[in-house]
Amino acid sequence: MPTALAAYLLLVAAASTAAVVAYAVDKRRAGTDARRIPERTLHLLALAGGWPGALYAQRRFRHKTQKVRFRVVFWCTVVLHAAAVGAVAYLILAAPAFPRSPTSP
Repeated sequence: MPTALAAYLLLVAAASTAAVVAYAVDKRRAGTDARRIPERTLHLLALAGGWPGALYAQRRFRHKTQKVRFRVVFWCTVVLHAAAVGAVAYLILAAPAFPRSPTSP
């Protein structure tokens, strides 16, 4: 279990870092006519576990905070991520340590 938790925290840290970088790049590009990062990509980063970094970047760079539709989808990705993590944690914790053989009473 500690290994799974460490792997999850590493995933969240990496995805959060990627999300912060993506938001910063998109904010910079928003001021010019450069090609933007699609909102779908930003949401996928949040769904993959980068939502803490995405939330930080939204506040830090004041980016995507006025778009209500974006914020609604963002919070839906947070809920989906939390539900998925909760389901996996439940399955891991609820699984018996030693599976019973079919012949055992």
